[in-house]
Amino acid sequence: MYKSIIKTMKDVPLEEFYTSGHRTCQGCESAMVMRYLAKVAGPRTIVVGATGCMYVANTTYYTTSWVVPWVHTQLGGSGAAALGTSAALRALMRKGKIKEEPINVIVFCGDLGCADMGLSGVSNAMTYDYNLLIVLYDNESSANTDIQETSMTPYGAQTSFSRPGTARRIMKRRWKKSVVPMIIAGHRNIRYAATTTPAYPLDTMNKIKKALEIGGPTFIHSLDPCPKGWDYDPMYSHELGTLSVETGLWPLYEFVDGKLIYNEPTKGIVEGRVKRKPVREYLEKQGRFSHFTEEDYEYFQKMVDEMYTSWEIPGVMPIKSVIK
Repeated sequence: MYKSIIKTMKDVPLEEFYTSGHRTCQGCESAMVMRYLAKVAGPRTIVVGATGCMYVANTTYYTTSWVVPWVHTQLGGSGAAALGTSAALRALMRKGKIKEEPINVIVFCGDLGCADMGLSGVSNAMTYDYNLLIVLYDNESSANTDIQETSMTPYGAQTSFSRPGTARRIMKRRWKKSVVPMIIAGHRNIRYAATTTPAYPLDTMNKIKKALEIGGPTFIHSLDPCPKGWDYDPMYSHELGTLSVETGLWPLYEFVDGKLIYNEPTKGIVEGRVKRKPVREYLEKQGRFSHFTEEDYEYFQKMVDEMYTSWEIPGVMPIKSVIK
């Protein structure tokens, strides 16, 4: 089904369509996702970017790092902009106004632009059979406006809206939202959805490539470590991405035509060949959890353990119950 799966780094295209000129932070993993995305998608691509930290960093007046066309949309407008762009391309091709050829439409939106206030627009876009890929870059905060709490912020994390106090040590008490299962369960026409993290570049690029080749509305959720918001040395970005998977906190999987496929270490964990590392190893490397006590570490570990023992797919929800 998939003609050009990338097997080694030697197979990765040399051309760059996301280059210098941006102002992302040192160690920014979302910038890596953009680079992978642009490499795999190629020159016949239109990128739609919702307001967020990557909008601020990539399109300062008179500068941009995008070599391909890029369109800005407001926070809640990413789904509508993607749908409109895809529909316009189809209409122009049908009328003979432009050459009929595959053109990728990719939306890049963050916590607020995809998982929170932008979710309704994204859901609407997913109900139509147009070719578009929506990528949620998840840095677990609203990073463009000084690290505020979002529905993607993990339990107990310290943000500018959830500072630990003397009366209440844990201000963020809700568990993180699971977006991919929501997309799969709510949109039966979806043929491809996946989770990823830039610490696994081949896995990330292959998933982007698969989504574009399968076509229709597709969705990828990327967990992107953020040195500023998570409070760690930028040199540890990839290590944190790896630990998020190895501890079982961020399972890597694909939903392809109704089937679930586990990837990278998650496959070994699910099959019992790889033992999950303690979640503490992941949490202790981040300043946003520096106020945690033994009780908090134990609660976090208990929640992750429970997800692996109670759910049909670890860390998310019983997806299999909604698959034919």
